[in-house]
Amino acid sequence: MTALAPSLTAFLREHLPRDRRASPHTCEAYAYSFQLLVTFVAQRIRTKPSQLEIEDLDAPMILVFLEHLEQERGNTARSRNAWLAAIKSFFRFLEYREPACLDQALRVHAISVKKTDHGLVASLSRAEIQALLNAPDPRTLSGTRDRAMLHLAFAAGLRVSELVGIRVDQFDARAPASIHVMGKRRRERVLPLWRETAADIRAWLSVRPAGLDIALFLNSAGRTMTRAGFEYILAKHVETAAVVQPSIGTKKVSPHVLRHSCALHMLQATRDVRKVALWLGHASLQSTEAYLRADPSEKLEALKATLAPDLKAGRFRPPDKLLAMLSRS
Repeated sequence: MTALAPSLTAFLREHLPRDRRASPHTCEAYAYSFQLLVTFVAQRIRTKPSQLEIEDLDAPMILVFLEHLEQERGNTARSRNAWLAAIKSFFRFLEYREPACLDQALRVHAISVKKTDHGLVASLSRAEIQALLNAPDPRTLSGTRDRAMLHLAFAAGLRVSELVGIRVDQFDARAPASIHVMGKRRRERVLPLWRETAADIRAWLSVRPAGLDIALFLNSAGRTMTRAGFEYILAKHVETAAVVQPSIGTKKVSPHVLRHSCALHMLQATRDVRKVALWLGHASLQSTEAYLRADPSEKLEALKATLAPDLKAGRFRPPDKLLAMLSRS
């Protein structure tokens, strides 16, 4: 069997971007997944990552790696499933490139995903959002940029990959201002913007360094803002906002929480889950139903429309002591 490195290079640099038309964010995420995997396997069998063979990535080794992600790295079952999906995608690619590893690929495909809890989505209240938007200092270059980023991320309900991937020419300043978003799986959408959001973006464009990257938002080096860079900026301003609004300091605020907050506020305003799905760029209403579970207003309407049953008043009778003891045994 051939070495792992050439096959993995072809998968990441040719198959994903060319044949699958995967986005740069997807390619980056897959590359990071395999960086963790080959580093872990190389340490386990005491060799260099470049010397690994495909047979070293057998199903038992992958199961140990997945357990390592949860037990030692502290990743959730959802993250574990995402890494497993990347590994299975690579082995589907190998099935026709290296037919000798077909049996190994079948064993990897047989690894089951873990069931995940469908908890309520986390979100911020209107007061917490306002405190966060007011946190950046508009008198500085970075503060002007940060306020525009935070405002756009919330107002448009953007994924972090969509936010950092927006180019200057995707912002249309003509009234009413709008933003052209390239979403997940190359689904495009155009979103109108609040006047306040458009004003913050115009303020950033007026001071944005010219002649550099075409991305709308740049880091301190004049390059495209990265996911990690925005996460750092968000965490910094959450700390500032917590001074004014202490409740935000008790929450774990990620870029996706801003997207959730946008969706819940829009659902409460429109009472139309279809409009929320179109705004967020969901391919199916099934993805948007999570916000219905988190929004109590829909349940309150159902509660008001239903009459409570009449209950007869009764007397409390203490249980028999012997039966109570047996039930506790």
